[in-house]
Amino acid sequence: MTIYELSIISTTGFPYFNTQIEPIPEGVKVFLRFFDFSQEKSMDQDQMDLDSKFDLTAGLISALFEFARNIDKKIEVLEFKPKKEDKPHFIKDKLNILGDVLITVQTDPFLIHNSVQEKVNLIYNTIITSKIPLDSGEEMMNSEVDKMVNILTDSKARKQISNNKNKIKLLANDFLNQMKGYGLEGICITSFDLSPIIVFGKKYSLEKVNQILRHIGLIPEIAPLEWIYRQSFISDEQIQVCIIKSGVGPTVEDILFEPYFYLLFADPQSYFGEFPAKLTTSFNEILG
Repeated sequence: MTIYELSIISTTGFPYFNTQIEPIPEGVKVFLRFFDFSQEKSMDQDQMDLDSKFDLTAGLISALFEFARNIDKKIEVLEFKPKKEDKPHFIKDKLNILGDVLITVQTDPFLIHNSVQEKVNLIYNTIITSKIPLDSGEEMMNSEVDKMVNILTDSKARKQISNNKNKIKLLANDFLNQMKGYGLEGICITSFDLSPIIVFGKKYSLEKVNQILRHIGLIPEIAPLEWIYRQSFISDEQIQVCIIKSGVGPTVEDILFEPYFYLLFADPQSYFGEFPAKLTTSFNEILG
């Protein structure tokens, strides 16, 4: 599991809801991702002098540092994005902003941010909007909590994989035998945010796949049916990773399309040619 915790608060600090989906593995670095569903109320930064901006920044950093230390966490990186953007915020344009809601999730760093945001958007639109304002909203029902966890943990995608596991396993083992001489050592299917669902081959477990992805860096946008190559390592062993966007997957709540990724793990000197396209076509026939 690569999404560990979700929190819903108001921008005024009201702690509305928190749930731990999975304990964070010991020694693993995580991202705390912020998703802002509030109306624009910020002051005009252009009217502030440099000293005033520094005072605000110093207050923010010291407060975050002190809070993090009190809950036994260490902040190493804070990423800021300018408020003014040249292009419209296409994701926020899809939302009905009703109040001052902030949703945060703790995740593995390698997850694709836009995919995580689409999950959170779905939770906001289908569950949270009916409870605004949060300080007087009704409590979260068990069925709603289950629905949020199912969205965050790719329940529908996992069920589809489980229902077709035997067919996929036979096909994956056949491909592994065919391509063993070309350095192929493992095949993995992930959700649309890159959370590993199932892995084939004797060399890598799901936990080892997570370790490989933690050393792979951020993944750029990939067009459907296309693939990219990246280098990673595990226990000082270099690994080549081919990441393929399937173009098929489940649609959650009849709203959010979640295409799978297929991952190939191989020796760094491996060359697959058009094999990723062959594998994608075969897997898509089962999962499409």
